[in-house]
Amino acid sequence: MAIIEFTLNGVKKQIECDPSERLLDHLRSKAGYTGVKEGCGEGECGACAVLMDHRIVNSCMVPMANVRGHEIVTIEGFAASERFKTLEKAFAETGGVQCGFCTPGMIIASESLLNQNPQPTDAEIKDALSGNLCRCTGYNMIIAAIRLAAEKGEGLW
Repeated sequence: MAIIEFTLNGVKKQIECDPSERLLDHLRSKAGYTGVKEGCGEGECGACAVLMDHRIVNSCMVPMANVRGHEIVTIEGFAASERFKTLEKAFAETGGVQCGFCTPGMIIASESLLNQNPQPTDAEIKDALSGNLCRCTGYNMIIAAIRLAAEKGEGLW
């Protein structure tokens, strides 16, 4: 066991845990953040995506030891922001959401991209989404949603 200090959704945390425990398991089972989902468990699908220091990471691949000193933001933490509201509206307007399983990871990937590049090209959007799988909606509507969010959210990112 080890003491791990980090920031989770804006709140400083100091927890005792197995340093090899996956961030995904801690978030879901101990912290109660169920917007983070386990899909593949191998870092391939993006269902478990969170922001670590404003960049997307697959929480199924991150041991708790690696979060020490970092800022972690889940979809629940991001949902309180104006940027989330802009993305949410854009996804709804373009039909970029169907079953919803992949949506938190897609929103996190979108935020990570737009935070680094507020006016991405379609190629850059596709590249940013390459680690996120969607089996329902199809990527064209999700790409359109990110384009719309970038346009409507000008100045937010």
